Amino acid sequence: MARALSIDLRHRVLQAMRDGASTHAAAGRFGIAIATAVRWRAQDRAGRSDPLPLGGDRRSGRIEAEAEFLQSLVDGKDDITLHEMQRRLAEERGLKVGIGTLWRFFDRHGLTWKKRPRMQASRSARTF
Repeated sequence: MARALSIDLRHRVLQAMRDGASTHAAAGRFGIAIATAVRWRAQDRAGRSDPLPLGGDRRSGRIEAEAEFLQSLVDGKDDITLHEMQRRLAEERGLKVGIGTLWRFFDRHGLTWKKRPRMQASRSARTF
């Protein structure tokens, strides 16, 4: 994805077009693509001269809606794996998500669980 052009440039191009410059002339004058100038003009006419924010998470709402269900899976069986959770989500809720999606959900909420008891630290050897 190309990087965003400055807001200052956007405002100068829009001002030139408001002052009577054609879209093609304004694009040539400021060294931007004609399609960009056309899009900016259309957005300006619709009442929005500032750009929308870039990036961000747009899809985690699907998994966030299942937070209670996922927590109940962990509470019900403390040695459940992400693969088992993925399968249960698909079977019981009809939601197909990737392992990474589940991992990020638990990471975002700070939820962790160990599948085996913690070992006492050893001073002489490394423990696994």
